[in-house]
Amino acid sequence: MRTTSFFILLSIFAFQLTYAQQNHRYDPPWNIPPASSVQFTVPGINNTPDLYGDIEDPQLVIFFAGNQFMCIDELLKGFKKKYPAYQRIFAETLPPGILAKQIIGGSLTMGNLRITHKPDVYTAGKSRIAEMENYFDRTEVYAYNKLALMVPEGNPKKIHALGDLAKKNIRISMPNPAWEGIGRQIEAAYRKAGGEPLHQAIMQSKVKDNSTYLTRIHHRESPLRILYGQSDVAPVWYSEAHYQKMINHPVELVSIAEEQNIRATYMAGKLKQARHPQAAADFLDYLTSEEAKAIYNKYGFETE
Repeated sequence: MRTTSFFILLSIFAFQLTYAQQNHRYDPPWNIPPASSVQFTVPGINNTPDLYGDIEDPQLVIFFAGNQFMCIDELLKGFKKKYPAYQRIFAETLPPGILAKQIIGGSLTMGNLRITHKPDVYTAGKSRIAEMENYFDRTEVYAYNKLALMVPEGNPKKIHALGDLAKKNIRISMPNPAWEGIGRQIEAAYRKAGGEPLHQAIMQSKVKDNSTYLTRIHHRESPLRILYGQSDVAPVWYSEAHYQKMINHPVELVSIAEEQNIRATYMAGKLKQARHPQAAADFLDYLTSEEAKAIYNKYGFETE
């Protein structure tokens, strides 16, 4: 009897474990975590995919606009190999507006963790860097991107153009323009595709009826909402849909017509008050190198 009860309990545990794994099967981090004596990432509970590397006594601190997260592993590995003096690097890949607030305010809290590091290098879109030009003593252009639509595998709602997003049965995952630079770019694309009526339908009417969901961190939320069936379409950077396909997640990339699309310019700024000025200068040199450009090209960015 006890043996039977044990196997029943074991079966229940196995079922619950399988269900939990299925429930979080697409959860980040999608990068390869750093080597450590203890790995304790628990999907859905303890997971910080946008904080990287050595938070204690770093030799270089970089704040990347978040949608570059897929490049980080190879980029930092290549930099460390070329500049072996720098092995302790801390990086964040949060939305650029949030990182800007962190720079200006001096701190950020995530869960119970408070971070007071100031970056040596900050990367963002061209307009954001221009707004903060007084913070930098050197800036460099290093990559470009365009917009695309991410949909579930098979494209069940038959979404083929931006105009389709106005349909009442289409659930959209939309970056919030309040802190996501891409949000403003997508709004411009809506106006190109359908003028103010399309923009108002998606950003006002559908926000009110909850069929447009405004994200707080689109490079994580939008793919997850597509993968878990919470949204039917997500306007994203081309590189993000490209990457989700690279890692064999069940999504498809729908191209946006060239005349309705935009081209974003990525810039990096070396902060005037960088604690590690030489490391920052060396990183900007690496970021604009042919080796770094090849990494960005691999993940769907343009460098020319």
